[in-house]
Amino acid sequence: QELRPKSLDIKQEELGDMVEKEMASTSEAIEDAVRRIEEMMSQARNESSGVKLEVNERILNSCTDLMKAIRLLVMTSTNLQKEIVESGRGAATTQEFYAKNSRWTEGLISASKAVGWGATQLVESADRVVLHMGKYEELIVCSHEIAASTAQLVAASKVKAEKGSRNLAQLQECSRNVNEMAANVVASTKSGQEQIEEKDTMDFSGMSLIKLKKEEMETQVKVLELEKRLEGERVRLGELRKQHYALAGTYDAVEDGEAKPAPTPRRGILKKPPLAQKP
Repeated sequence: QELRPKSLDIKQEELGDMVEKEMASTSEAIEDAVRRIEEMMSQARNESSGVKLEVNERILNSCTDLMKAIRLLVMTSTNLQKEIVESGRGAATTQEFYAKNSRWTEGLISASKAVGWGATQLVESADRVVLHMGKYEELIVCSHEIAASTAQLVAASKVKAEKGSRNLAQLQECSRNVNEMAANVVASTKSGQEQIEEKDTMDFSGMSLIKLKKEEMETQVKVLELEKRLEGERVRLGELRKQHYALAGTYDAVEDGEAKPAPTPRRGILKKPPLAQKP
């Protein structure tokens, strides 16, 4: 009993209601995610500027595009499910169809939950990144997770769909679009991270005169250390080359002392052989 999946505790007649509730809940989660991203965009414009504002806007715009793609995916998936039920239930009710195909229904519910959860996690990670409290890697992981849950939802829907279904073809196109938008989030996150790290390294605007002088002296020390190390490596390179030349010269001398076969004479231009003389 402990090993049984928790979803099996639900009565089969409730499965149909759960599918509709989960799809509605997923749609609501995505709508809420879009609203939160818009709020974050407004907050970022008020609280940041320059490079940080540019990076935040680029990341949030890519997240918005991803959410729109997911929203279209969920809508198309809902339409496909209705088509599957209508074509497969016959004289049975919708509830009876879901109950009869309980394994498929449970897979559909699980996939829908995964998509909604991924969208929520992405927004929370984006919020922490914009507030400089989170890690850029979290956004990348969430994007990969959304792509995986999208594939799960498409696979669950495809099992019962007709091969020539227009809704199925549209769902697969939506899935490709979600993957592309998720890749855009990853790309914008990585480029933004590099841009911020580079700016933080060279941003001296907030330093006092004493702090600047201290940083200048520390940098001079590093430059001298690197120059000394570079000079040492140059000396090492010179010694390596001397040793190489010495060994190469000895090797050539040994070869010169050995008996070598006479070089093969070069052949001239081929000529017609003379005619044989009569005896």
